[in-house]
Amino acid sequence: MSSSWEGEKVRLVPLDKSKHFENALAWMNDPEATKWLLAGDLPITRLIEEDFFEKAMRPDSTQVSFAIETLEGEHIGFCGLFGIDWKHRTTHSGTIVGPQQFRGRGYGCDALKVRTRYAFEVLGLRLLLTEAMTENLPSRKALQKAGYREVAQIPKRYWRRGAHRDVTLFILSREDWDP
Repeated sequence: MSSSWEGEKVRLVPLDKSKHFENALAWMNDPEATKWLLAGDLPITRLIEEDFFEKAMRPDSTQVSFAIETLEGEHIGFCGLFGIDWKHRTTHSGTIVGPQQFRGRGYGCDALKVRTRYAFEVLGLRLLLTEAMTENLPSRKALQKAGYREVAQIPKRYWRRGAHRDVTLFILSREDWDP
């Protein structure tokens, strides 16, 4: 793997605990940053996040995790591919942009595009799947702009912040991808 994958606004880089850990801990305990994630309802302790980080930094054939940095080197989030199925060449994906000032400004969408290029060109995958809470309009717009298409809505899929929330399932196939 290259040391980074660049887009128009961001680069995806390997996780580096010394550079990325403190932000991860802060963002995972920020109710606004985790509003639409499945994590964040319970406090994330330093020990819990260290365990997660240590696992995510180790080579694993079923996942790839990146830190998202601006082209100027500012750490603004994380993204990854999870549950990679090599037989079927599919995976699930996820993204978080932590600082409010970087949300809704195209950084997340650019990270999606770079991650997609990595998944298809480097890993040789054929299908990416992701879910977004239906109420999370910025995430849904970014996914669509990055080429994902909505294929289903699952009513009341997750309990989140006091209610069962609908989820929209998105996919992007290699055949439909427009690099």
